[in-house]
Amino acid sequence: MTTIERGPASAAGAVAISFLGAAGEVTGSCFRVDCGQGRFLVDCGMFQGGRDADEKNAGALDFDAATLDFVVLTHAHIDHSGLLPRLTARGFRGPIYATPATGDLAGVMLPDSAHIQEKESEWAREREHDRRSAPRRAQGERRAGHRAPPEPVADALPLYTLADAERCLRQFRPLAYDVETDPRPGIALRFRDAGHILGSAIAEIRIGDGGARRKLVFSGDIGQPGRPVLGDPTPVPDADVLVVESTYGDRLHKDLATTYDEFAGVLARTLPRGNVVIPAFAVGRTQEVLYVLADLVRLGRAPALTIFVDSPLATRATEITVRYASILDRESRDLAAWQARHRDRVRVVFTESPQDSMAINEIRSGAVIVAASGMCDAGRVKHHLRLNLPRPECAIVFTGFQAGGTLGRQIVDGAAHVRLFRQDVAVRASVHTIGGLSAHGDQAALLGWLAGFRRPPARVFVVHGERDTALGFGALIRERLHWPSVEIPARGDRIPLA
Repeated sequence: MTTIERGPASAAGAVAISFLGAAGEVTGSCFRVDCGQGRFLVDCGMFQGGRDADEKNAGALDFDAATLDFVVLTHAHIDHSGLLPRLTARGFRGPIYATPATGDLAGVMLPDSAHIQEKESEWAREREHDRRSAPRRAQGERRAGHRAPPEPVADALPLYTLADAERCLRQFRPLAYDVETDPRPGIALRFRDAGHILGSAIAEIRIGDGGARRKLVFSGDIGQPGRPVLGDPTPVPDADVLVVESTYGDRLHKDLATTYDEFAGVLARTLPRGNVVIPAFAVGRTQEVLYVLADLVRLGRAPALTIFVDSPLATRATEITVRYASILDRESRDLAAWQARHRDRVRVVFTESPQDSMAINEIRSGAVIVAASGMCDAGRVKHHLRLNLPRPECAIVFTGFQAGGTLGRQIVDGAAHVRLFRQDVAVRASVHTIGGLSAHGDQAALLGWLAGFRRPPARVFVVHGERDTALGFGALIRERLHWPSVEIPARGDRIPLA
């Protein structure tokens, strides 16, 4: 059983972890470590999906941010990084340690997130103004023959602003893989490659001196071995305390050969009469999808393709990925060289302006449209879904996890109608889930990575999975690896490690 406690662990040698997010769920990753040597966060992610996500984000970080000494960021995905600007706005002034690639990706993702926050706040104020002023305006118009002045409306403040995001980015400190640094006296930090997205890291943190030194390992998100573009996750030989993700701890992914077969089948059946829409995360997933589509053409398993990448953020992320070609796998570099020689076979169009995006709407068949967001809750993909979901000749292809409460999850679960732009939209297009491209390791991959530990950690905490999944994966760790102490924390738990 876990213990819920409050207050810092400041005694010499005392360490406690507070599970502030991604505990019993897959978003909002945030863990606070209190110890005699300092106080820090590992990740500071945004909650996504579900009606209570806004409430969770507004209520997150309910501690004095100014007391934090530093932050460790495992990777750039918004469910791990998305509340960092809010942390800065609440008074945090310390360094944020991340790999160089993560810092570059955060440099485009956090301002983009801030822009979304500001626009949604503006829309919320407009909707509230319309709602509150309509009855009075109508009454005033009837009585006086003119429009009544609007009632004052309380501000719907964004979680953070673009200025907050830019200030936060100035706090980033790059740390390469396999290089150790000391964020505080008595605390050492090292990143290992997690193989999840570009720059993703496993965080190894040593606390204390001499014989009292304790090693904490935070897995971040562990990638699937053998996937295109990135290398495999790095084994970690030992830990005293391990915090491990469990997103797909209850299932196995299809192998890459099956993924190629399914993708080729969808393209062959759909493109002669309709379009293929692929909701994809701008960072990581879009680049992998582009790899697979190009490789299918290279192998002669798909015709020449026109692929629209309709996400300015994905465009920037792809540019960053190309800059880090030296850390990509050899297959990716070879395929890039082939594409450079056969530009007529794979035509990739990166759209920028809203006008470019809207022009895609005129295409009735033959287009592959890759657009963010990956869970369909925001971004340009919603427009493409509105136009293509009702058409039975089209196909929607999901290649990643769809969190509960998201539009993507509704479609995957077989909804006959979904709500888009305040309209009911029929789901008549074929819907496909192709799991072999998941950036998260499946059950076998997670167990394989855990098997790399030479001895069981003294304490293991299973996080970043829906509650039943985390419980089942925890039981599997006990059964398969015979590890004695495996716990499933809940959000808000503060657990001493003494």
